[in-house]
Amino acid sequence: MQIVYRADTIIDANLVKGALASEGIFAYVAGEHLVGAIGELPRWGLVNVMVSQSDIERALPIVREIEKALAAPLASDAAGDREGPLPDGILPA
Repeated sequence: MQIVYRADTIIDANLVKGALASEGIFAYVAGEHLVGAIGELPRWGLVNVMVSQSDIERALPIVREIEKALAAPLASDAAGDREGPLPDGILPA
C-alpha cells in the first residue's frame, strides 16, 4: 500500500476514499483512529489514504481533482469572493 493523499481531516480522507471506490479502486484510510489522541500526538500527518501499488496511476488523477476542488473554496474565501452576508451569529474566520 502506498499513500496517495495526506488528509487534513477524516472527512477529506473518506471523501477521497469514496471517490476512489466509485472508480473501482480499493483505498484504505490509515490513522483515522489516531485523531482522538490529538494533544498527545502531532496535529498533522496522521490521516492518509492508501492504495495498492498497482492502482497508483489510476488513483492519482482522481486525487488531484479532489485536491483542486477542496482548495477552490479556500482560495475564493481568501479573495473576499464570498456570496452574500454571513448568517446571524456567524463570524468570519
